[in-house]
Amino acid sequence: MTKPLLRREFLAAGALVAAAMPALVGRAAALDAAGVAHGRQSPRLLVGCCALSYLKYFNAGKLTMEEFIVKAAELGAQGADVTTYWLKSTEPDYLASLRHLAFKNGIALSGVAIRTEMCQAGGALRAEQIHKIQQWIDVTELLGSSHLRVFGGDLPGGATEKQGIAWVVECMKPAADYAAKRGITLGIESHGGITARASMILEILRLVDSPYAGVNLDISNFEAPVDEEMYSDVAACVPYATHAHIRDVFTTSKHPIDLDRMWKLFAQGGYRGYMSVEYEAEEDPVTGVPKLLEKTKTLCRKYSAG
Repeated sequence: MTKPLLRREFLAAGALVAAAMPALVGRAAALDAAGVAHGRQSPRLLVGCCALSYLKYFNAGKLTMEEFIVKAAELGAQGADVTTYWLKSTEPDYLASLRHLAFKNGIALSGVAIRTEMCQAGGALRAEQIHKIQQWIDVTELLGSSHLRVFGGDLPGGATEKQGIAWVVECMKPAADYAAKRGITLGIESHGGITARASMILEILRLVDSPYAGVNLDISNFEAPVDEEMYSDVAACVPYATHAHIRDVFTTSKHPIDLDRMWKLFAQGGYRGYMSVEYEAEEDPVTGVPKLLEKTKTLCRKYSAG
């Protein structure tokens, strides 16, 4: 038989519920406003941190990838995004050690990020890019991650947008097929050039036509003439987002980003994945990264259904 609550226990329990109600009501209202209440996939927004946030410390030799992984865990991130420029090597033993370190610190390696230039006029150059991506897919697998960020690159002079998109697709399609066999997803980043606008990215993904290809959605990087179109481009890409990079200032206009509005767009699109802080502001990352991470944690709690 269940033991009945004593009066003081009942009152204490009631007080706890009452104290929690404003936060619960606020969260429910946020999710309802985001349009996820009925029938849509509920959002699951996880807090991440990109190694690139500490670019100046990596470049100065004052931070290692091991130290970054531990730091990300200590700051309360759930995922660490490995920018590969600062890996000591790609030898299996080293990669295994990073994978083990992440596990021991209770943090996922949410993604691996490389620099590529798939928008190449020459067939041999495109073949090189395919081979490069395949090599990094193998590295991603050894790290125990399931996501690899790639870049489309700049449109060569004299080429049309249609040609550029076709060249990127020629690279990304076989790369996605290779990734699929390893359970790894490629995310082409919104990063200027041939990926400057949502329409260009969506056309690339339409032609690649693979569940293992999506967009690594950097919310700051679209090259739109006005800020309002930045939000529209993000909204258009959210259903295809496989990973997200978070900053609080638009790259083009230098205007502050309405992060609450951005999170609402991800929630409306039923996004499930990492909102990975990629800090590049003027303030020192030692103090700037924790501030942006705290905003990210608050918004992930507000807009996640679970």
